[in-house]
Amino acid sequence: MTESATRSGELSVFDLATAQDVFALRRIGQSAAEALGMDRQDQVRIATALSELGRDRLGCDGLTVAFSLPAGRERVLAVVFEWDGGTKADPDLEPASRLLNRVRHESDGARERIVAEHPLPAAWPDTPAAWLGVREALRRHAPLTLADDLRAQTRDLIATLEETRAQREELRRLNDELEETNRGVLALYTELSQELEETNSGVVALHAELEEKSNRLRETSEAKTRFWTNISHELRTPVNAVVALSRLLLAAGSDPLTEEQRRQISLVDASGQTLFSLVNDLLDMAKAEAGQLEIVSAAVDLRALVGQLGAVMRSTGMPGGVVLLTPDPGTLPVTVTDEALLTRILRNLLSNALKFTEKGEVRLGFAVDPEAAGQWMTFTVTDTGVGIPESELTRVFEEFYQVRGPLQRAHRGTGLGLPYARTLAELLGGTLRLSSTPGVGTRVEVRLPHLPAPPAPEADA
Repeated sequence: MTESATRSGELSVFDLATAQDVFALRRIGQSAAEALGMDRQDQVRIATALSELGRDRLGCDGLTVAFSLPAGRERVLAVVFEWDGGTKADPDLEPASRLLNRVRHESDGARERIVAEHPLPAAWPDTPAAWLGVREALRRHAPLTLADDLRAQTRDLIATLEETRAQREELRRLNDELEETNRGVLALYTELSQELEETNSGVVALHAELEEKSNRLRETSEAKTRFWTNISHELRTPVNAVVALSRLLLAAGSDPLTEEQRRQISLVDASGQTLFSLVNDLLDMAKAEAGQLEIVSAAVDLRALVGQLGAVMRSTGMPGGVVLLTPDPGTLPVTVTDEALLTRILRNLLSNALKFTEKGEVRLGFAVDPEAAGQWMTFTVTDTGVGIPESELTRVFEEFYQVRGPLQRAHRGTGLGLPYARTLAELLGGTLRLSSTPGVGTRVEVRLPHLPAPPAPEADA
């Protein structure tokens, strides 16, 4: 077996003329695969495939075999058998095709060739030193006899059998580990299923308990609403009688009264009106909670509303050292809302502020939110009163709750003012927020939707 001069990209080219050349080709192919870093199985595959192809083509005129590492996107070891055409029947490629990645037969008329390719390991460095190592591996084997070739094949077969036995043992070990893992997974699945079943049972019981409590709360709320409604209706008749009789006594055509009698009857009238207002608020709260309070939206002139509200608050009596300030009428627009509910909101907030302010001022402010394209308006009620401790800020919105203090004892109420105002604000589609500092004062902000409407046309003079 003689080596010819190599061409570009080729490693070595050998003549293939005798059976000893085929024996040597087997060893050369295995050495080349080993030098390229292929594993033992690939080495045996390449050696066996080249031996089969060499035996099949032995006797062809001009038969050569070339080893190369062609350049390309896929790095492969290429072994090309080439001979003069027409010297033997078509080659049998089936045995080699079972062992190598690709095997194909080509012909150009004068010469025929078999191209056998197998991919290189990804870790092969592809350096000049690596190429030199492969070329040295191709040159190191002398021609072998048939007996040497059989011995070499026997050694390869024994090595392959040992490797197969080791792989079988490793596979058996992995199967045992997998079975043990499966048993553990099955046990864990069973445990988790039991825990999940117990949890589901607890959730079902908790859901039933919560549903029962929800039903009780709903029944309690409905009973409370019915109680408020009944009490409100029962109180309205005597309160109306008290207010009407006191006004009859104070009317101009009634019998003359002494100053003391007039003063006492005025107190009865004021107390009756206050009680009448509280009864109305209580009835509205009951209707709101029952979803029966209707919203009647219409164009409202805020100038008239605020002016009338300020006059009423000043006329019902104010602390001597307190001033009530209201917005400039020119800044108040016409909006679409429920006038009665808006009046009750502002009246409750101003009444609270005046009740718990001994000196200074109570200020009603108004602004249209410019960032919301004028779609929201804000009323603020600020005072310089006693303020509310931080720990009480969340409780002041509880029904019938009042903050304890000297002014609270002097001005007792129902504790419905703030909850009632917030409920009405939410019914109108807005919000109510409160902030306060003890000894400094309180600020309440009511933000409501603002739908501008043209003011009503003034009557001709």
